[in-house]
Amino acid sequence: MSALRERVLRAVALNREPGFHFAGNFSGISFDRIDPADTHVSLAGGAHVEEHDGQVNVGVLAMLADMALAASIRGSLDPSTRVATVSMTLQFTGTRVAAPLHAAARFDGFLGGGHSRQGLSRVEVHGAAGAVCHGHGAFMALEPPPGFTHFPLPKGERSAEALAEKDLSREERALLRSADAALAEGETDFLRRLWGYAGAHRTKEGAACVMKNGPHVANRVHHVQGGVLVGLAISTAAAALPAKWATTGVTACFVSPGIGRALRARSRVVHHGLMTAVVRTEVTGVGRRRVLEALTTHARLAA
Repeated sequence: MSALRERVLRAVALNREPGFHFAGNFSGISFDRIDPADTHVSLAGGAHVEEHDGQVNVGVLAMLADMALAASIRGSLDPSTRVATVSMTLQFTGTRVAAPLHAAARFDGFLGGGHSRQGLSRVEVHGAAGAVCHGHGAFMALEPPPGFTHFPLPKGERSAEALAEKDLSREERALLRSADAALAEGETDFLRRLWGYAGAHRTKEGAACVMKNGPHVANRVHHVQGGVLVGLAISTAAAALPAKWATTGVTACFVSPGIGRALRARSRVVHHGLMTAVVRTEVTGVGRRRVLEALTTHARLAA
């Protein structure tokens, strides 16, 4: 059995424990400290989250930032509270995204009151080569959907024995089939294929990509995880431009839950200058309902 496939089966085992989701367990995100004034979330890294160039997958980076931002707000709430991302902005420094990664977040207070109040927070992510990105986000505290119970997030690194295939549930077998389909094309860029980012392609107006929904990208309430969604938007937007252009920032607004059998991202280039570009990306779900609106900025790399 390959190391990646074994890691998938270990993450499936961890996913049976309350408090976290498969994508986070597989990536190896660790909640080291949850405190409103000083939250720390880290990622050791490894081949399972790296692209062909050795950098951490953009969806994993966005998920790490999203998790850190949300965790700092959770520190001021009941640990079992559900926190949904309303908006998130990340500004990239251009530094190589090399693991290990460490996200430091701080809670900036609440906006509004009662059921409509939103928690605000900011984050900085550092990697082996220095500061990778900084950003901020807004999150809404919500009750869990009917039939779901939320639990405090796990602290520190976690491990589990890989499950035997005969012991998998129907949903877990479907997840493993998705992983096997991605592994059939090799181990390099595994997450890019598993999460569907590899399908991003140029179109007449910009680019498009289809992400298959399922437990491999979902959170505990079966919605596509926010950071994974932002990674889809960034990957699709990048496909709308030549390879010599780098993404410098993203502003993402979460409109509705990421549900449906598949999510579709469509990017349109709204500005393409000599040195900078701007791309608008819309992600839709069931019934073509808008799930995410993202605006990305890009810069042309030196020759």
